[in-house]
Parts: sequence; structure tokens; C-alpha cells
Amino acid sequence: MVDQNLDQSTSPDEQAALLANADPSLTDSQDVAKALNVDPARGLSSEEAARRLEKFGPNQLAGAPPVPKWKKFLQQFQDPLVYLLLAATGISLVAWFIERANAQPGAEGGEALPFDAIVIVLILIVNAVLGYIQEARAEQAVDALARMTAPQTSVLRDDKVERIDTSQIVPGDILVLAEGDSVSADGRLFAAASLRIAEASLTGESVAVGKKPETLAEAKALGDRANMVFNGTSVTQGTGRAIVTGTGMSTQVGKIADMLSQTEDEATPLQKEMIRVSKILGIAVCIIAVVVLAALAILEGFHSVHDIIDSLLLSVSLAVAAVPEGLAAILTVVLALGVQRMAQHNAIVKKLSSVETLGSASVICSDKTGTLTRNEMTVERVVTASGEVQITGTGYEPSGHMVAPNADEQGEVHVPTNIRTEVIATLGAGALANDGELRQDAEGMWESVGDPTEVSLIVAARKTKADRSHAHFTRVAEVPFTSERKRMSIIAKDESDAGNLSVFAKGAPDVLLSYCTRILVNDAVRPMTEGDRQSILASVERLSNEAYRTLGQAYRPLEVNSLAQIPGIMSNAAGQVTDIADQSETIESDLIWAGMVGIIDPPRTEVRDSVAESHRAGIRTVMITGDHPLTAARIATDLGIIDKGGKALTGDQLDALTDKDAFDKATSEVSVYARVAPEHKLRIVESLQRQGNIVAMTGDGVNDAPAVKSADIGVAMGITGTEVTKESAKMILADDNFSTIVAAVREGRGIFDNIRKFLRYLLSSNVGEVFTVFFGVVLAGFLGITQPGTVGVTVPLLATQLLWINLLTDAAPALAMGVDPQTDDVMNRKPRGVNDRVIDREMWGDIIFIGIIMAVVTLIGMDLHLAGGLFTDRSVEAIGHEAQMVEARTMGFTILVFAQMFNALSSRSHLQSVFVGLFSNKWLWGAIGLSTLLQVVVIYVPFLNEAFGTTPLPGWAWLECIDLALFVLIASELRKVVLRAMAKNKA
Repeated sequence: MVDQNLDQSTSPDEQAALLANADPSLTDSQDVAKALNVDPARGLSSEEAARRLEKFGPNQLAGAPPVPKWKKFLQQFQDPLVYLLLAATGISLVAWFIERANAQPGAEGGEALPFDAIVIVLILIVNAVLGYIQEARAEQAVDALARMTAPQTSVLRDDKVERIDTSQIVPGDILVLAEGDSVSADGRLFAAASLRIAEASLTGESVAVGKKPETLAEAKALGDRANMVFNGTSVTQGTGRAIVTGTGMSTQVGKIADMLSQTEDEATPLQKEMIRVSKILGIAVCIIAVVVLAALAILEGFHSVHDIIDSLLLSVSLAVAAVPEGLAAILTVVLALGVQRMAQHNAIVKKLSSVETLGSASVICSDKTGTLTRNEMTVERVVTASGEVQITGTGYEPSGHMVAPNADEQGEVHVPTNIRTEVIATLGAGALANDGELRQDAEGMWESVGDPTEVSLIVAARKTKADRSHAHFTRVAEVPFTSERKRMSIIAKDESDAGNLSVFAKGAPDVLLSYCTRILVNDAVRPMTEGDRQSILASVERLSNEAYRTLGQAYRPLEVNSLAQIPGIMSNAAGQVTDIADQSETIESDLIWAGMVGIIDPPRTEVRDSVAESHRAGIRTVMITGDHPLTAARIATDLGIIDKGGKALTGDQLDALTDKDAFDKATSEVSVYARVAPEHKLRIVESLQRQGNIVAMTGDGVNDAPAVKSADIGVAMGITGTEVTKESAKMILADDNFSTIVAAVREGRGIFDNIRKFLRYLLSSNVGEVFTVFFGVVLAGFLGITQPGTVGVTVPLLATQLLWINLLTDAAPALAMGVDPQTDDVMNRKPRGVNDRVIDREMWGDIIFIGIIMAVVTLIGMDLHLAGGLFTDRSVEAIGHEAQMVEARTMGFTILVFAQMFNALSSRSHLQSVFVGLFSNKWLWGAIGLSTLLQVVVIYVPFLNEAFGTTPLPGWAWLECIDLALFVLIASELRKVVLRAMAKNKA
């Protein structure tokens, strides 16, 4: 025993130093206990555990430092579009101050307040608030996933075993491990009984590793440290106790997490495109502003400071007209709505910008176990001396029965009695020689405890009622399974036969067969012949080629009722039997072969349709697994990933491809990879990306994290995934299902289509505003905007009017288009290429064409109400030039609003007529109605007349506005007719 008083003599820092300078696997467990001042028989005291928790911190991985809320809010302003508006605000403020400073004493000094600047700033703040709220909601969804389960661990404290939150574990705690437990910290074993731990999440090894407490003679790789347990792994068999040597970031998992934190995330295609569009708009605005200012200087000249001020205001007008102020907020809201819809379908996207990337995926790399398959090992075949049967039903629900091979569900009656007897004997032996457990939770769901392979035998026994025929047996001793023995045996007492004992065994068929001398045939036992052995081995090979994992079952009645009476068993002087596990050769001799089972992890029934859908969408599905090549090829064939006869490429074969070009050629052709290591997954992802693919990569274990992070769309498993992998991923599957990925891709494509719709709408509308201002200034004299003798610059539309149009038309209609129903089958076309533009040449054609039509009809409408125009020659003396200009601006203002409403209807498709599904989007019609109502308010409310420079219009003027604006819809429809004809001819 360790003296608990040592707690006061060695500080936690000294304890940490002791462990840092020594490899626990090379140190005797008692020395590790002394270094950590703990008695392995009693554990830490609650007081000491609390002190260490305060010193070492909680047992959890360190995430990125939390970003302060104020900084998150300010990040919403880090956008080129926002920078343009801030520049416009600055110009507006400068112009307002100059105008106020140069106002004549006693005269009206322009606007009392800088309305332009105030409105722009308000819009920026609203955008920032919307973005902040939506990002916060996405983060809350991820946090909610993390809280779905509250992990707990059994530890020994105060001389008793208790369950505590995993985060409360400290160095020196004694972990109490049992089947089904997750290991929640690194530790040095000091006791173990048949302990096997699945370390695939850390090392990639698919087979559970046997653990022993003996000190290692030399340093070994992580996967070979048999006396250590590691955070993030799970116990599949046996029991054990370990001294915690590392928690949190000091664990092996923590070291990997720390390395991953050094990499930076790359911008998504949509983010890159928005930056590009913003730059184009900024450059275009600057060029247009320079051209207009140069034209004004040449044609009219600057005669006073007021001309300079008016020119600066014109620059503001151009900036306001060019920049879709609501774009950032609309993008955020549309992406957030998509995230919420995905969350309802078990796909939790951590970053809004990743939604669009999902729709661009061209390759989905998926693990097999749990994602493409159910992760529920199932006995499908039973082969005995007299024949073979199939066991129906999949998963852990004990619902099914035995049928003849290739029979329908009603084929049970065709199974002969002799085969049925042999099958029941086989499954009964497998269910007894078993450490697994099948149980039903409070909600009626079946769950397994222990090794999934062992649980599959219990399920099969229940399906065939073999468990009932063997229910009278009670286990009295066990010879455990080890990787060296490859078999397990138990001795059970038959309560129905005077307590006589029998041996039941299971194991690798070729190994177990060597211990069998007899065979069960037709409900009778006879000596086993060489022909029997060859037949059994041929069946093993046949099932293995069909990707089944095979297990043999055997038994032997001992015809005694106590262990001491078994012939050959050694006892001590008191007649007590020594460790039965050391006498396996005696116990497992002269066995009777009952039969063998074929076990497989069945594919998810819904995945095949999802794979077919992804192929139809031009998305390649790739399986990457650590499983056997035959198993991988079988599952891939069943799911339609590869054709029958397709092969899997192994990790060794990938290692042989040292040339990069050869490796890329292999990954371009092969869709199934087996027996791969973590570094292979990363190389495959990088190779696919070099070929121009946008790659989605699934992962659950820590070893998957580098590949998941490197992929364009890293996808972590929500149920089986480790914390490190979830941190690395951009999306988390709450149900670990491949079909959820495909559904998310479909949603991502729909969102991308809607983004293109409102981008087409927003940019064409804003280009229309720019052209209106540009041509209105350049052609001011021809249109009557500038009257003879007028001094100074007269702009066709005011900056506040342009800003109102953007508020009115950019917000509600564009947002409604962001939730537009799909106009076609988004999964019936190939994914867009990695170099394809979000706004391509065709869309730019739509944008410029509609922009020109908008500008033309708007300026015509203004011209009709001005003296000296091209289409009318109204008398300026009637109401005065100023009043006439206000009326003309109100007309142009209103025409532009209606033109953009018609443009919203037309922009829903590049080719499809506006009349197809015209009323399918009720939100859009609601937005059009709201925008129209607000425009009416601006025209007829007196104080808004003053703020926006408008005047009430007569009824006939509204008809004129609608008629002129309708030309936008007509022109768009005519253009679509031509484009459809061209597309048809090309096809």
C-alpha cells in the first residue's frame, strides 16, 4: 500500500515532472502509483481529487480561445462590400460638412442632418446584427450536439467505485474499466482480466487489442503498448484497472489535437467569389465615377465649391447604386436557414459558409463501418455438416428466423429437421461461449454491450430460439479469448441433467477444428473424417470470399458435475481446481464440431439509393476502410459503389505507388480502398483535390482528423466520432449515416441555386441603378435633366432615393428568393467545377442586359416629365424647373422600384419562363406586395416627401410607371426564348 501522507510531500508539479521524465509503459505500476501518491487499492480521496482538479484543470481538450462577443460583432464588418459603403459614408459626411460650412449666413445650409450617412450606417449595423445572430445560432447547434450525452466514468475514490463526469478525472485517479466503457484518460494498467480495447479511433487498428499489466522491456509504438490505456478508446471485453497518467491535452489524443490547431482554414468558393465580385464592383464604381467626373468637368466645368460638393455627392450616389447593401445579410440569413433545415435532417453544419461548399462536392470519401453499414454485426449464414441456412433480419433487434439459402421470407418451412437441430446446436454454443450482452433500453431500442461479434451470436440464437434450448445451462468457468489462442471456451452446468458439465467453445474455424475429433450430423455424433475437415475448410474459404467473417462452434459433454472430476484437471492439496484458464488444452480436447457462422456488418438499406442518387448527380463515392479487401469490395458492390467483380486497392499497394502521377492515376480510377492507414486517407484526399475535385471526407477516429481537416468538407460522426474529429470537421452527422451526407449535398445545391438567383437579381438591379445615374448625368442635357442656363450638377436620382430602392428591393424580395422552391432536379446535373464561377459569363450577360433595360425605361419615364427632353417638351414655366425635377425624379424613382419587382420574378431562372411556377413562391409575392406598399408610403407621406425628395403622383402616373417597368419582364422573356432556342440547337 502507498502511504496517503505522501500527498503532502510531493507537489503536483513534482508529480508531473516524475511522469514527464519516465515512460509509464516502461515503469512498474507500483512505481507509477508512488509517483502519483495514490493507493491503487483505495484510490484518491475526494479532497485530494478536488485539489488536483484545481491544479491540473478539467479533463477535456483545449479548444480555440473563445472569441469575445464584441470581436465577433466587429468581424461582421470585415467585408469588401462593407468597406465600399464605409467609404461612401465618409464621402457623404465630408460633403455635408463642406456644404454646411460654406452655407451663406441666414441661408438654408442644406440638410439639417447627414441623412445619407445616417441611413448607410444604420444598414451596416442591421447587417452586422443579423450576421452575428445567425453565426451564434449555428454555434449553439454545435454546442447542443456536444451536450447530447453527458459522458461519465467509473473511478475508485475513497475506497469505493463511483461514477463521475469525465471532465472531473485527474492524474492519479484509478479508472475502473468494464465491457462497453469508454476510456476517458491515458493510464497505466495494474490489473486486467481478459481485457481487450478497441483502439481504432487512435491507431486505426480495426481489431481490439489485448491488454496486460506487465511492464514492457523496451519502448514500443502506441498500438503495441499493451499495459497502457488511452483516451478516446473503448473496452470491448474483460475488466481492468488503471492509474491515470495523463488528462486533457496531456493525453495522446490531446497531442494530436494540439498539432491540428496549427493549420488554417481556407476560404470557401462562395467566399472567394464574393470577394472577387466586391472587387469588381469597387473597381467599376471608381472607373464610372472618374468618367462621370471627367465628363462633368469637360462639359460643364466646376465653377464653385458647390459643384465639387455636388460631384462628391454624385460619387456617393454611384457607390450606393453599385453596392447591394443587403447582400451580406441576405447571404447570412439564407445560409443560416439552410443550416437549420440540415440540422432537422441530422446534418449539423458548423460554419455557414460551408453550406455552399457542400453543394459543390464532386467526391464523397466515406468510411465503411457505421456510415455505409449499420455497425451492427449480423449472423447471416450458418453452415453445418448437413447443409446451410440463412438467418433473416439485420442489426441487434432479435427479429428473424432461419430460411433455406436463397429462399423467400416464408422459406422457413423448407429447412429440414436435421439441419435445424445442427443450427440450434451451433448458435446455442456460440451464445453460451460469449461475454456479450443484448439489452433493451427504456424506449424499446436494442443495444449491445461488449464485442459486436459476440452480440451477433446472441441475436441469432434468439431469432432461432436456440437460446431457449440452452437456457438451462449456467456458466461455472471460462477460458478467455486471446489473440494468440483465437478461441474461447466456457464450462457450463446443465441444470436439467443432474448438474452435469459441458464445454462450449467458439473461435477461428481452422484453429477450433484442430481441437475437434467428432462432428454433429443428423442429431447424432460420429468421428470426424479428413473429408469432413476439407469440406469445412472449403466452406470457410467460400464464406470468406463472400466477405463473411467466420466463427466455428463446438461442444463436449463432460459427464461429471464438478470441475475437480474432469479428467486431467489439476487440483491443489485441498482439492481446489487451479486456474482453469491455464488448463485450456485439457478442457478444449476431443470437441464435437457443431457448425460455423458467417457474420457481416450489413449495409444500411437506405444507402444504396443515396449512392445511386449521388452517381446521378455526378458525384463519385469512394469507400476508405481498414477492413479486409474482400469485405470492402463486397459491401461496395452491394451498395453500387463499384460493379460486380470490382477490386479494392490496399494500403500496401498504395505505398508501392511512390510516383505522384501514378498515385493520382490510381485514385482517379479506384473507388474502394482497404487495409489503409491514416496517412493513406490524407494522401487520397490530397490526390483527389489535385485532380480538381471538391472532396467531402468522413471520419470518426482521432487518426481520421488530419484527412477530415484537409478535405474541402470534413464530416465527423456525431455518435461514434471523437472530440478531435468533430473539432476538425465542418459538418457533423448526428446519425452517422451516409444518406445524410447526400441529403446535405442536395440541400447545399438548392441553396447554391437560390444564391445565384438572388445574386442575378441584386446585381442586375444595382447595375440598372448605376446605368441610370451614369447615363442620366452624361445625357442630362438631352433628357432635360439639366436646363439651359442651369449652374452646377444635377443628378437624376438622389443618394437617399437609391438607398431606399436598395432597402426596398434588396432585402425582402432577395431574401424570399433565397428560400425559393427548387425549379428543377438539382441532383440531375453534374457538380460545378472547382474553377467555375458563381457568377459566370451567362449570368453577367443577364445582369448587364437587364441593367441596361432598367436604365432605359427609367430615364424615358423621367424624360416624359421634363421640359426639353427627347420624348416630350413640357413647359418649364408651368410649375418651375425645381418642382418639375422633383416630379420627374419621383417617376424615375418609382419606375426603378417596379422594374426591380418584375426583375425579381424573372431572375428565378436563367432559361425558364417566369410563368412556370409563377405563384410557387408565396414569400416572394408577399415581399413584392410589401415593397409596393412602402413605396406608396414614401410617395404620399409628407415628411417622407421631404426626406426622400418625392412628391405625390396622380393615378395615371402609376399606370405609366407600371407600363414602363413591365418592359423589363417582356425583354427578359424575349431573351430567354432566344437562349432556349440556342440551347436546343446546340443540343
